Amino acid sequence: MPLIWCAISGHGYGHAAQVVPVLNALGTLVPGLTVVLRTTVPASFFRDRLTIQWKHSLEQQDVGCIQDGPLKIDIDATWAAHQHFHETWEARLSKEVAAMQAASPSLVIADTPYLAIEAGSRAQIPTVALANFTWDLVLKEYCHASSHSHQQLIEYIRSCYAKVDMALRITPAPSIDAFSSMNDIGPIADPASPERNRLASALALASDERIVLVGFGGIPLTSLPLKQMDQLRPYRFLIDGPTPSGYSRIHSTKALPFSFKTLLASVDVIMTKPGYGTVVEAVALQQPIVYVRRFNFADEPPLVGYLHHYGRSAELSIDDFTQGRWEPALQQASTASASLSPPPPTGAAEAAEAIVREWHF
Repeated sequence: MPLIWCAISGHGYGHAAQVVPVLNALGTLVPGLTVVLRTTVPASFFRDRLTIQWKHSLEQQDVGCIQDGPLKIDIDATWAAHQHFHETWEARLSKEVAAMQAASPSLVIADTPYLAIEAGSRAQIPTVALANFTWDLVLKEYCHASSHSHQQLIEYIRSCYAKVDMALRITPAPSIDAFSSMNDIGPIADPASPERNRLASALALASDERIVLVGFGGIPLTSLPLKQMDQLRPYRFLIDGPTPSGYSRIHSTKALPFSFKTLLASVDVIMTKPGYGTVVEAVALQQPIVYVRRFNFADEPPLVGYLHHYGRSAELSIDDFTQGRWEPALQQASTASASLSPPPPTGAAEAAEAIVREWHF
């Protein structure tokens, strides 16, 4: 039975959302495929998503960024967390090598922990990087020019990435130069079918009301302008987490019998940060997006560019977001039209075909 070791960054759910369609596409090409999911992303994320046999192996793969909610990156805490992670680097690396050797996979796929690529290299197991950014690019944004330790860490991360046997850059992505060679693949998206009527019924929606999904990825929002939201008619808002008492126009996604992917396809407008999974699926569905930028994350510029070319979108400043001044952007996104037809989401199939072609599963 062929086995793949899949190491997934646990910084939000975007990396896991990219990996799942690739693994499913591999499952159609490789009979009996099983995957070990080496990640801190909870096992519940993969249920009802993965169509192949899988095992969950809980282990931190990288740091990513330390955030105060989805819109603010704590730069000092991020560097401190990386320093702590690398204080025990050799022990972590030895543990990963031993675990890989015990499992004896045919291949390691990393999206995109450099730990797994270094471990795979030492274990002499072929490695594939699946990436729409790399962590050296992210950290470069926060690097103090005078800090030798920051520069050293970035160079070490790059040296790990350079050992990968195959690198697949997912559209859209920034320029990536950490890999010795790289192949570009199309967007990765697996949108659900819309269930607008069933959602409207579940919310007892009036005919003139519109549904806004406030979804900022796997890192929860720390606060929302609830009073202003509740006064925004004719909108209803779906939020992650418990429903606050006293607000009739705000609903928890947890109380609805729909997956996030189905909600994404069924609402009238999506409000989010520019994150890979939400942006690419919304573009594929031609769903309107209101986005709030962070301005210091490596994959944000290409995602915003992708939205401007192929999506229906409007930008909302962080100040307008926190103050609840949402209505103009909601209206703008709702009436926007795409400049160009979006590229087909062929990335998962392209990745699976490249992997099977190279390693003859």
